[in-house]
Amino acid sequence: MKTFLALYMGSDTPVDPGALDQATIDRGMAAWGRWMTDNAAHVVVTGGPVGKTKKTGKDGVTDIRNKVAGYIVVQAESHEAAAKLFENHPHFTIFPGDSVEVMEQLPIPGQG
Repeated sequence: MKTFLALYMGSDTPVDPGALDQATIDRGMAAWGRWMTDNAAHVVVTGGPVGKTKKTGKDGVTDIRNKVAGYIVVQAESHEAAAKLFENHPHFTIFPGDSVEVMEQLPIPGQG
């Protein structure tokens, strides 16, 4: 099995979590819980939501915004199979998320 990092992507425009009605939150969280249960054999790291972003580079530390809303680590036989785990995911079918981006964890160069 291969390991994949999946990033829950938000929309271009930040969504105020307080703008969601309680019924949508309840329905979304129930669906998310079912997804987690149904895919428990594939989940390596549960992950979760992420907050504001700081960028560290040659110019120091700055505040930036990106679309990453959360993450999870999963295992699957292939990249395609890992991506298919997220088809119709509540992140974007119930909640206002945009998509889930899935990338394979590759070996570190020079290490085995």
